Amino acid sequence: MTVRFVGAGPGAADLITVRGLRAIATSPVCLYAGSLVPEDLLAQCPPHARQVDTARMTLDEIVAELVAAHEAGHDVARLCSGDPAVFSAVAEQTRRLDAAGVPWEIVPGVPAFSAAAAALRTELTVPGVGQSVVLTRDAANATPMPPGESLDVWAAAGGTLVLHLAVQRCAEVVAVLREHRPSSEPVAVVARASRDDELVVRGTLGDIAAKVEAAGVRRTAVIVVGPVVGVADDGCESHLYSAARER
Repeated sequence: MTVRFVGAGPGAADLITVRGLRAIATSPVCLYAGSLVPEDLLAQCPPHARQVDTARMTLDEIVAELVAAHEAGHDVARLCSGDPAVFSAVAEQTRRLDAAGVPWEIVPGVPAFSAAAAALRTELTVPGVGQSVVLTRDAANATPMPPGESLDVWAAAGGTLVLHLAVQRCAEVVAVLREHRPSSEPVAVVARASRDDELVVRGTLGDIAAKVEAAGVRRTAVIVVGPVVGVADDGCESHLYSAARER
């Protein structure tokens, strides 16, 4: 049978694709990432489906569950928070499934950075302000970053930065960014984007760390850095709908 890595979205149960919801509703086995997946979404599993919380499981234990379900003739919905394309650890799971001869596919989902942009009511690629977005993370207490992908490199390059898995070290991250960007650079931290308890903390590189500490934000958040965060109406318009554009 097939293992489907389903993007479960950023938190709200209704921010999932039709295909993703169908995969959940028709799979007798569902593996999910602990508190990152809402209970309302798990409620869409078939009656008596086997639901496995992977929050405290090792990679080998997770893969063993997937292989066992396949051998028992069951389809599996492997829920990933956000979108499986970003910081989901899908690559290491699928390598093992390939080795075991287990078929799999990926069902895209709404990523956390997209939900954060919606919470901020901003476009991340504003004409004349910022046209590039870098999705990256903090390397502390995690696998090392590849050569040329350090936070220093991205900070110096310009554009909009979206930092995952970094809010616990907000002060340290900001210190690195301030070596390359002005303290007045706009920053926003969005915690639990799209959920009922969503929290947005706005500031600058000069004060955001203190604001995040005061708000008690320690996890399930993204940090968005760049001029687009502070844009209201600068009058700059894209070429997309320009009257001068050939149609």
